[in-house]
Amino acid sequence: MSVLTTLPGALNARVTQLQVALQTRLTEMRGDRGDSPVPTAVIIFGLVAVAMAVTAAALGAANDWMDNIPTHQDPTTR
Repeated sequence: MSVLTTLPGALNARVTQLQVALQTRLTEMRGDRGDSPVPTAVIIFGLVAVAMAVTAAALGAANDWMDNIPTHQDPTTR
C-alpha cells in the first residue's frame, strides 16, 4: 500500500478527531465556569487608585496645615 492510498483515511480520522475535540471544548465553554478574574483585577486596581488619591490629598492637606503654623520667635532677642 502506498502513502497516497492511506492518506485520505488518515486525514479523515484526524478531521474527525479535531471535530470531536472542538465540540467537547465548545460544550465546556457553555457551562458555568464562574467569574472571570479580569473584572476583579479591574476593581482592585480602581480601589488602589482611589486609595492613593485620598492618601495624596490627605498628605497635601497635612503639609499645608503644618506650613501655616507660625514659627516660634524668642521674645528676648527682639
